Amino acid sequence: MTYKGRTQADIALNAIGLMSGTSLDGIDVALLRSDGEAELERGPFLTVPYTDDFRKKLAQALQTALEIESRSDRPGNLSEIETELTDLHSDAVLEFLETYSLRASDIDLVGFHGQTIFHNPDKGITVQLGDGPRLANTLGMPVVYDMRANDTANGGQGAPLAPAYHQALSANLDPQWQGLNPVCFVNIGGISNLTYIDGENPPHAFDCGTGNVLIDQWVHEHTGEAFDKDGLIGSAGQINHDIARRYIEPIASKLDRGISLDRLDFKPLEKGQLSLEDGAKTFAHITAQLIAKSQGRLPKEPKLWVLSGGGRLNRTIVDELHKVLDISPDSNEKRIIKSEDISISGDAVEAEAWGYLAIRSVKGLPLTYPTTTGVSGPCIGGVVQMPTKNS
Repeated sequence: MTYKGRTQADIALNAIGLMSGTSLDGIDVALLRSDGEAELERGPFLTVPYTDDFRKKLAQALQTALEIESRSDRPGNLSEIETELTDLHSDAVLEFLETYSLRASDIDLVGFHGQTIFHNPDKGITVQLGDGPRLANTLGMPVVYDMRANDTANGGQGAPLAPAYHQALSANLDPQWQGLNPVCFVNIGGISNLTYIDGENPPHAFDCGTGNVLIDQWVHEHTGEAFDKDGLIGSAGQINHDIARRYIEPIASKLDRGISLDRLDFKPLEKGQLSLEDGAKTFAHITAQLIAKSQGRLPKEPKLWVLSGGGRLNRTIVDELHKVLDISPDSNEKRIIKSEDISISGDAVEAEAWGYLAIRSVKGLPLTYPTTTGVSGPCIGGVVQMPTKNS
């Protein structure tokens, strides 16, 4: 495949990655340059928040999506929301270019995640709202989208997809961290997922818990705020271990069977079952416990845990994780650190991953592996959409 007269087999490309995650908080935009393998240069990052009104539309879209029976279904007003979401992504890219004084001609391609509204790998169906051709035509740039579908069509869970990027990050760690091996990258977004890398074997990866979704729902219902900033609410609470077990056991059972998770898999507590603080603390404990339980599925015990996603900023989650993994913050033999401690933006990682995966997609390199999603074999993915006009 060629862009601008260049063969893409062995050169680095400039890719913008776009991520709208399960927290429904906004669009992350990141730029990186890579050859799709170990060569990697990370660029600037920007988050463009959704308005409260659009966030409510997406939350309702998740309910409407329960009517979906095939990947092409758009019941109710999902088509209208898909168009609006696509245009918001276009606006976010243009804002990003203006903010960092970049030109469209500086960008080789865009990796477009879209918004996951339905994910049922047992049925081989995953649906991300997002109109790739519309985005390509609006921006006048090549767009790679729908990167999960081929994995689910070949027996995979369709998630997580970031491990290929985590492997590239691991290969570029500063020497001071190389002795702490294996390394485990943990993204605590709405759903938590991890990637285990030992430097010798293919990465292992899987969803490992609830992440922030239950905390966010609980805090929003009680306060109207979108999340527990810095974990301050949870830090004032007590763990209700009975309720924690009721969540942990069925979720852990799904995870042990290699099933990927969706925010609709978790039924929120009814208001009044716990105090605001106790609920936030209990859900933070659940998040940490489920991450810790994931160790049993790994080849070896990780020595370095690198946290990204919004949950890395929740001190209650991080404190609970130190407790359940029995790792002292002062230990030199095992460490739990934020991605920023190794000069990686924890907010940007997922968007960067989508840019990196877009590069791998156009080069025909695998996005997923049997050890990351359970797919039948190394699996390429993504639809490459060239612009047919400039808008």
